[in-house]
Formats: sequence, C-alpha cells, structure tokens
Amino acid sequence: MKNEKIIEAGRQCLRCEAAAIEALESRLGDEFVRAINAVCECKGKIVVTGVGKSGHIGSKIAATLASTGTPAFFLNPLDAYHGDLGMLTENDLVLAISYSGATEELLRFLPLIQAKGITIIGISGHDESLLARYSDIHLNVAVEREADPLNLIPTASTMATLAIGDALACALVEAKHFQPTDFARLHPGGDLGRKLLAKVEDVMFTDNLPFVHPDMPLSEAIEIVTKGTLGIGIVVENDVLVGIITDGDIRRAMQRLGQDFFATPVSAIMSRNPKTISRKAKIVEAGEKMNHHSIHTLIVLDDASHVCGVIDSFSCLPGTRFYH
Repeated sequence: MKNEKIIEAGRQCLRCEAAAIEALESRLGDEFVRAINAVCECKGKIVVTGVGKSGHIGSKIAATLASTGTPAFFLNPLDAYHGDLGMLTENDLVLAISYSGATEELLRFLPLIQAKGITIIGISGHDESLLARYSDIHLNVAVEREADPLNLIPTASTMATLAIGDALACALVEAKHFQPTDFARLHPGGDLGRKLLAKVEDVMFTDNLPFVHPDMPLSEAIEIVTKGTLGIGIVVENDVLVGIITDGDIRRAMQRLGQDFFATPVSAIMSRNPKTISRKAKIVEAGEKMNHHSIHTLIVLDDASHVCGVIDSFSCLPGTRFYH
C-alpha cells in the first residue's frame, strides 16, 4: 500500500470523527439541560454503565466526572447481575450508554434500575431506540457513518459518545462553579494538584537573596542584582522592606543619568511599597496576584513581616520543580 493512501486513510478517519463531534453541537438543547439539572440535583452518585466499547467509553466518562467534582463510578451490567446491583441506591443516577440502544445485557439491567426508582440518562444514536424509551432523559449521539472504510468499526460513534460525556463534565464544571482549587483537592498526587495546593514557601527562592540598602550607590547595587540572577534588588533598611529595584529600572536609569548613574543611590530609582505575599499563601494566590498587577516577582514575608524569600511567575507554573 502506498504511503499516500495510508496517510489519506488516516486523514479521512480524522475528518469523519471531527464531523461527528461538530454535528453534536447543534443537537445540544433541552434534553442536555435536563441532564445537567438531573445530575446537579442527584444526592447520590452517578453510575455509568455500558457494554463493550461503550463500556470503555463509559469508564472514561465516569473518571472525568469524578475528577471534576461529580462523584461517579462505572458499573458493568454483567457484574450487576452477580451482586454489584447492591452498589446502587435510590439517590443515585444512572448514565446508560449503547450506541445501538439495543444492547441486550444493558437492556436487561435497566428494569432493575427502574425498580429502584433511579433516574436514567440514556446515550444512544437513535431517539426511538429501546434505551431511549427506557430513559427518563435521552441524549442522541447519532453519526452519519463510522470512520473506517467498511463503516463497521465503532469509531466516529464512540468519539461522539466520548465528546458528549466531556460536554456533560464541562457544563457541570460551570453549573457547580468548580474551581482550580477544587480540581487540585481531587488530584493531590498530580503536578497540577501539587501546584495548586502547595504554598509559596515550598517554591520560593531563599539562597543569596539580592539585598541592597537605599543609600547604596547603583554601582554596587548593579553587581548584587546581576549576581542574584532574579533580576531584582530587594531594598531593606533596618531589617524592614522599603522598596525594590529591577534590572529594567537599572537600564532605564543608566540611559537617563549617564555618568551620574554610578554615584546615584538606590533610593532614587527604587519602587516603594513593593508587592508582597505571605510565605503561607498558596502558589495559585501568588500567580493571581502577579497577573493582576502585571508583574513577574513577589517579595515573600514571614509572620514577622521580614523578607524570607522571592517567588517569580515561573515558579507558579505547572511542571515547575519544587525547591524544597
């Protein structure tokens, strides 16, 4: 098979799946809103169920819901027949997935759910499917065709189902006012979670801080700022923070003052009342404060309001290594 045909087959698959997802957008309406409201009103857990490929997609949807603040787990209908039905309570809600809407193992499971008085949200590719009829709310994920050349392999249909699951999760994030800190609490082992939960003192610079005195001539201060590698000088007098100078301040002063630059004191160019943050504050707070003031550095203070470190915007990014 020629390379061109191989590449075109792959591209055709991607085009087909992209079209399937795009078609879903215009279908989101009242049923989608009803589904979101039902989930928000659910006092128990969301139980996602499906068989085969739908089961794999359902497992991912359950994981996404759980990670965004909606308690959820996946239950295989076959396991439900052998004791796992006891996991369901009348306060739960079931999200049942079958593209054909006629999967026998799933359909035999649904009456057991109805007997418990549990609301069912069905996801299938047919508004008149048996699953749709069993469901209290139905989301249609019909696709024009599957992405494979034979129009047989669950590809576009599974992609559409996955996308509608993501749409539910994203809409629930909005409806529940889910915040980054909420995400972090549910992902304490991940890098983003650590960043959002970690404190400023976990990532601040503490070694060889570039302290300068307000009376110090700029000829000395420029050496300290350069060696400090942070691009700033922390101006302290009598152990009290009184200002800050940046490498930008120094460059502008050199242009403006000419030969007088070297004898000019730090106090002449420093910014008074620099932005600070407590060492106990969360990293996310530091990032928000820097964004708000359009700055790249904050001076870190301890409980006695003494300078104990510096945090920069890079330290607030996911993926940054901790210094301690």
